[in-house]
Amino acid sequence: MLNATARPERATKSPTPAPDPRRKEPGKRRGAWADGHARTIVSPLELKSRWGRKIYWALLTAVVIVFTLVFVFPLYWMVTGAMKTGEEIARMPPSLFPASPDLSVFADAWELFDIGTLLKNTLFYAGGAWLFALAVDVSAAYALSKLRPMFGNVILAGMLATLMIPPIVVMIPAYVTVTDVPVFGWHLLNSPWAIWFPVAANGFNIFLLKRFFDSIPNELLEAAEIDGVPPWRVLVSIILPISRPILGVVSIFTVVAVFKDFVWPLLVLPDSEKMTISVGLSQTAGAVTQNQIMAGLVIASVPMIIVFFFFQRSIMAGLTAGSLKG
Repeated sequence: MLNATARPERATKSPTPAPDPRRKEPGKRRGAWADGHARTIVSPLELKSRWGRKIYWALLTAVVIVFTLVFVFPLYWMVTGAMKTGEEIARMPPSLFPASPDLSVFADAWELFDIGTLLKNTLFYAGGAWLFALAVDVSAAYALSKLRPMFGNVILAGMLATLMIPPIVVMIPAYVTVTDVPVFGWHLLNSPWAIWFPVAANGFNIFLLKRFFDSIPNELLEAAEIDGVPPWRVLVSIILPISRPILGVVSIFTVVAVFKDFVWPLLVLPDSEKMTISVGLSQTAGAVTQNQIMAGLVIASVPMIIVFFFFQRSIMAGLTAGSLKG
């Protein structure tokens, strides 16, 4: 006989198993994979297969070779064309290699074009433009970034808006200004000032410098202000030593812009003894042969090629510097 007062036994719950720390939820697993892998056109699983890896590297190599040839072939054609005879250059179809390379044409081009004088003029203009550009662009970027003037963003937007205007549109107003500078009445034709003044203020350079200056901690400037250092001394002693990468980029851009410019020096420097190398080569091209023209172009290209090979790392480092804070 059952005891009426007996309590029914409670159903015992099985203990909840502890979560496995090695097991991750599906959402977290996808998040961890996304954090450690970049999404690409070809999935990592396909790259692990033998044929997928071979096809990937074959396509990558083909694309790199094609783009390299597209950019390098004009330079190769110019160098080999300088060592060909006039008949070889005019031959159809053209030959890829000179039958008998002639290096004496480079010495002839140096004498005919007077490249020594043209290079000296161009380097003089580029050096002055570099000094003026650094003085104006660094000062403007420092003021917009750290001094925070009234309507600073509006001023910066106006500078960047000038980048949307084609240079040919402002060439006539700039030429009129150079022939008769307002207020002062200066006549700057056939003088280096006609090259230096227009290059001094560049909206793109100011934007690059401002971005870099924005990444410099304000604590450095505040500590200098507490010590009583004036703003110009902060710029010279603190900002400029830190900003060497971006200053190198701005310097290279300015020198290359002066070196390769053609239309503006053609307008403001009509004197044959004051021409830049690009203008001087074009003025004498009608009196020499085609291979001599190409030899002169090769010699004129050598300085900029040397600058690129020596400072390519500085260019990339300066363009990426200041893009991330941390």
